[in-house]
Amino acid sequence: MAKPNDPTTAPAPSALPDLGTLGMALRIVVLAETIALIVAIGRNPALDVQAWQDLKLLSMFALALALLSAVALMLCSPLLKRMSLATGSVFVVLLLLAVTAVGTDAVIAALHGLGLIADPWPPWRESLLVRTMLIAAIIGTLGLRYLILKHHAETEGKSQQEARMQALQSRIRPHFLFNSLNSVASLTRSDPARAEAVLHDLADLFRVLLADARKLVPISAEQEISRQYLALEKLRLGERLDIKWSVNNIPRSAQIPALTLQPLLENAIYHGIEPRFAGGTVKIDMWTEGEMLNIMISNPLPEAQTMGRSKGNRIALDNIRQRLATQFGERASMQSFEEGGQYHVKVKMPILLG
Repeated sequence: MAKPNDPTTAPAPSALPDLGTLGMALRIVVLAETIALIVAIGRNPALDVQAWQDLKLLSMFALALALLSAVALMLCSPLLKRMSLATGSVFVVLLLLAVTAVGTDAVIAALHGLGLIADPWPPWRESLLVRTMLIAAIIGTLGLRYLILKHHAETEGKSQQEARMQALQSRIRPHFLFNSLNSVASLTRSDPARAEAVLHDLADLFRVLLADARKLVPISAEQEISRQYLALEKLRLGERLDIKWSVNNIPRSAQIPALTLQPLLENAIYHGIEPRFAGGTVKIDMWTEGEMLNIMISNPLPEAQTMGRSKGNRIALDNIRQRLATQFGERASMQSFEEGGQYHVKVKMPILLG
């Protein structure tokens, strides 16, 4: 049975954009008022007092129809989400025409009730109704077409972003895998219980590696999986690896993308600790500044930089940088620099509360 948060069980996105939002209602009102302004200017090139009176009447008329249309779309929004693209499009246009017809008659009745017109059925009613419905059909069809294309472009862009996230995460191939398996093999006879614990830690690590790249996890869970990884590396490197954590002022409900810390730690160990005969210390500093979460991983510079490791370092950091950019855009940043014999990687990202 699939898990509830399994992306394969998520409902397919609607073919139509969500027409029942407040933002959509605002767009409809602005569009209606713009049309009223254009019609008023077209009917009154002199832009005199009569033009101002026409604009007021047309604005009231357009505002009434716009609000009625927005309310109708909000009420029908749950139904539209279950319709196909063709059926939903026809339904929306017919709904706008029906609202326009009812709204036009309602405005005429209101004008009569206020004493602004004497006849409840003025001779120009049919002409006004036809022209208003024609405008509604044209604007509604063109506007809906634009919104559908925009919705599809956004949906496709989001799908491409998610696919890119999965592809970037799938490229993470931990260097410690074979070394850890060798360590387990050496422990199976001397310390079977510890070997079993190490295998459980490896299973947890690879469960995260194979997880959905879009998933956000509590920062405490990310710290725990990082501690498990560091414990595996400690088993392999022994006294050559020292670890120092400094976590300050991090909200307990803060969430970050899964597998943010571990690749940075792996990078620090592979490129900073392993090449050094005496090893060194990996420092993990985490703190907040305003609405931003800061993470800095520091490791000693290697005694001798090899071409293969230097190139691998750039590839690893570029991969992480791309994942952050895909997830957060310009709100996140990552910089690397050398200072005081140490190599530092600093990551900033928005604080996301669960």
